[in-house]
Amino acid sequence: MKRFALLLLGALLSGNALAAPASPAPTLPGDSVYQLAATLTDQDGHTAPWAARRGTPQIVSMFYSSCTMVCPMIIDTMKATRRAAGDPAALGLLAISFDPARDNTDALRRYAAAHRLDLRWWTLAHASPGDTRSIAALLGVQYRPLPDGDFNHSSVLLLLDADGRIVARSTIIGRTDPAFVTAVRQLAGAHP
Repeated sequence: MKRFALLLLGALLSGNALAAPASPAPTLPGDSVYQLAATLTDQDGHTAPWAARRGTPQIVSMFYSSCTMVCPMIIDTMKATRRAAGDPAALGLLAISFDPARDNTDALRRYAAAHRLDLRWWTLAHASPGDTRSIAALLGVQYRPLPDGDFNHSSVLLLLDADGRIVARSTIIGRTDPAFVTAVRQLAGAHP
């Protein structure tokens, strides 16, 4: 009995007393973008692994907040796509900055406010320069800084399923892409 009491006391002190074994998280599919170990910080200053976004389908793109031409069109196209798909409740919108030197938490918060982004659906994020490059390469987004501080970049919207697999891709910016909207609607279960 004394031995059992000592074992129980040891378990209590270690925090493992009578705890059910933790069930491991389901393994990510091999083609999941969440296989990349990257960390994102959002417009509210919350930092989390990119893989923490698992569980919700989402439209993802890359941008930079001081862009005055194409990036606002990317954001507007993401908004319009969500509306055209029926505003599915289970659909996130993620825009990751490729200008982490200037797009800190405050800059992203101001951008979200200026563009009236509904933060129930939207996340604007930045990452370390290395993580930013890795994410861009994984998503197929090309960018390079220009001497004046702007960026030359490709524009793409990607639809990720809940496990982070790329389901659809669109390079149509400035208007909705009907095939992409259909893919969003099918994945997120929205009705027109």
